[in-house]
Amino acid sequence: MTEPHTSNTGRASLWPVGDDGRPKVRVGTNPDAIRVLTTAVGTRLLPDTYVQDGVPVVVEAVSGAGDPTAGDDDVALPLSASPLRVPLLASLLAEHTHVIRPEMDKEGNPTEVEVSPAGPVLSAVLARRSWPELPVLRRIISTPVLRPDGTLLQQPGYDPATGFLLASRAHLDPVPEHPTQEQVEHAREFLLERFLHDFPWRTPADRANYLGLLVTPIIRPFTRALSPFGVIDATMPGSGKTILSGCVGLLVGQRVLTWTDSEDELRKAITTVLADQVGVVVFDNLEEGAVINSAVLARLVTERTWTDRRLGSNTASTFPNDRLWLATGNNLRVGGDMASRTVWVRLDPDCPRPEARSGFTIPNLDTWILDLANQATVLRHVLTLILDWTANGAPTSTLVPQMRQFTRWAQHIGGFLEHHGITGFLGNAESARELDDDAAEWRAFLLRWHTLHGEKHLTANELRASAEPDWGTDPWVGSFPTSPTGKLPSAKSLGRRLTGQIGRWRGDVVLRSVTDTHTSSRVYWVERQPATPPPPESNPQTRKPAEPNHDQP
Repeated sequence: MTEPHTSNTGRASLWPVGDDGRPKVRVGTNPDAIRVLTTAVGTRLLPDTYVQDGVPVVVEAVSGAGDPTAGDDDVALPLSASPLRVPLLASLLAEHTHVIRPEMDKEGNPTEVEVSPAGPVLSAVLARRSWPELPVLRRIISTPVLRPDGTLLQQPGYDPATGFLLASRAHLDPVPEHPTQEQVEHAREFLLERFLHDFPWRTPADRANYLGLLVTPIIRPFTRALSPFGVIDATMPGSGKTILSGCVGLLVGQRVLTWTDSEDELRKAITTVLADQVGVVVFDNLEEGAVINSAVLARLVTERTWTDRRLGSNTASTFPNDRLWLATGNNLRVGGDMASRTVWVRLDPDCPRPEARSGFTIPNLDTWILDLANQATVLRHVLTLILDWTANGAPTSTLVPQMRQFTRWAQHIGGFLEHHGITGFLGNAESARELDDDAAEWRAFLLRWHTLHGEKHLTANELRASAEPDWGTDPWVGSFPTSPTGKLPSAKSLGRRLTGQIGRWRGDVVLRSVTDTHTSSRVYWVERQPATPPPPESNPQTRKPAEPNHDQP
């Protein structure tokens, strides 16, 4: 049980107790039974009951959930909240109470008989949506988190201030709210010089970005900020991507999904996984060179709630989007709106067999991190740095770039990292623009358009006609947009695609459009920004010769 029964009931005086210590719930007719059992459920006569979105739930331990054997396994939380449906309610009433109905024996004497309430009675009890006396359960968590007031929720059990229920971690000792300078320095040394020391980060920004993603699930209740999509990318297999993503998942619970290019299948997977009580969702090991370009995913990471129809039903469910979303793979790219909604962690071992490397600070880190005691060690050091940051006022950063919906996240993460002297956060954002596959294709197309036609106004039909091969040669040298099968789009389809790009700069080129008043058709052209000449002092052709200094020998 997650709590002692005395904290659940508080209404024990309402119910007489049998010889075995279980309360007696006396019911009469069906209407009376509905009233009595509704009171029993609403006053928490059944242990570990809460309410979520108007539905009573019971929190219970999950049996048979094996420990993960690798960083890319699903990591379930040790507790689960189950809706209080009719069969479960009947089972719990039989386990924790005596439901008694008065009857007459054969001699006509009054007696009591233990019964199991009828299904229609239990259905009537659970039909209501208002349970004002049941505590609201917002989430089950396995890792301490920062409350909105900046204090750390680290006492296992239910927390009324947040509505979170923290599952116990036997290996984690309490972390002081005000760590000493020695504790802070030790935590920083462990994380940077031991735990993360041997990963082949491309730049300091990649390490800083990873630390930012690692602490995001823990500080999210405090920051109340949307977090971007995280991509952990490498040039070669065996670089350590799964260890990095798995470390986050082992601490906060994770679900590992297979990436799909089907938007409908992706939407269904998101809806299903949001019903789980996990802190991180990982699209693991995407196909090498895959392009992450999904309107569904782009919408997900910028919305605080996700509403979709439950599978197998016509009812819609709404879930808080409070998860960290990650993807791992080799030489990945992004496209569409995902380019501005992604933070990159890139690894480059720069050797032919990364898996054969040796001499690590922590040997066999992939199995080391599976040990609960080692996970507690990592978590304790992370929490120490977080609490030192909050003890100093949780300063935010004014140096991070604007990230639209994620600016608040970047300011808090940037402030946390700057407070601990960890540099480079988001410093790879400019180089990551090269990984925007969609932008690269549009830029190549617009540049070729400008080369072929200058700023001449063309209709979509005229533009498409110019892409027809001329005597076996392609004037667009492969840059013209095509369908997934490699065919030229129709003029109508091309016009729709062009309209979606009007006014969007791709480097120094931009697509413009107006409606021709004579033909009532839309025409397009490409403008290119003229190159900015270098300042005179940096141009050797215009630099004035230096005045001779006669004082020099």
